[in-house]
Amino acid sequence: MKNIILKNMKNHSNQSHFLFSVSCSCCGRTWNSPPVLYSKSNEVPANESKRIIFQSIYNHEMEKAAALALNEARTHFNFCPMCKKLVCNNCFMICEDIDMCISCAKELEEQGEIVSS
Repeated sequence: MKNIILKNMKNHSNQSHFLFSVSCSCCGRTWNSPPVLYSKSNEVPANESKRIIFQSIYNHEMEKAAALALNEARTHFNFCPMCKKLVCNNCFMICEDIDMCISCAKELEEQGEIVSS
């Protein structure tokens, strides 16, 4: 599941903050991670050495922010075993035999409860 979300996660980060999003394959709704401020966003590197150091810090902080976003996204999305798509909780159903997205449930005439509305 982690790899599926990671594959679908978009990076909207800039030089001041880190931000990621994931969209539902079914309804198209987009979930955005809470923005995380880059610790050196208000500082200008004094020289090339500092620029290299700041870039390393930026990369490290982005990795941490992406990991946080990934963990949070896992609570908002599910993988449909039928169509192999990533869908939000509003489009995922708990069914009797196997949980699936609402599109597959409709197509297969399955009944169930939507995870959240």
